[in-house]
Amino acid sequence: MQLKPIISIQDMVHKKPILKKTQCLKWLIPIVDKNAEITIRIVGSNESKTLNTMYCKKKYATNVLSFLINDSAHLIGDIVLCAPLIEKESIDQFKNLEAHYAHLVIHGALHLYGYDHINKKDTDIMEAKETKILTSLGYKNPYFIYQTKSQ
Repeated sequence: MQLKPIISIQDMVHKKPILKKTQCLKWLIPIVDKNAEITIRIVGSNESKTLNTMYCKKKYATNVLSFLINDSAHLIGDIVLCAPLIEKESIDQFKNLEAHYAHLVIHGALHLYGYDHINKKDTDIMEAKETKILTSLGYKNPYFIYQTKSQ
């Protein structure tokens, strides 16, 4: 019997993987059930743009996409992370890269469980859940602006 989620990481961008299974598992344990199977795929801008165009009808790369494959017996899904965009956002927003990846993996997993940010109420609920999980893991609130470029 499986006691923890199965996490697979496919890094299509880096020669040396930047995310570890143990790290991602730590981020996902507060969200996913013990029988979940999640693939985290790290991609470049072109693949992110292609997937975002195909599935969301938005013709640009995005930092995270989530694809629910099955949730009848247990959750099976994919989280697609766009490395170049995440790295740029990390710099532009003065965020620690690991913390930003943690946030986006958590954000993607919440999407797999039906959370969304289409309207203000849903956004507030999702952001509060993300913040609670991240701060419990020792990361800062990702929605609090710590510094701006003009400072």
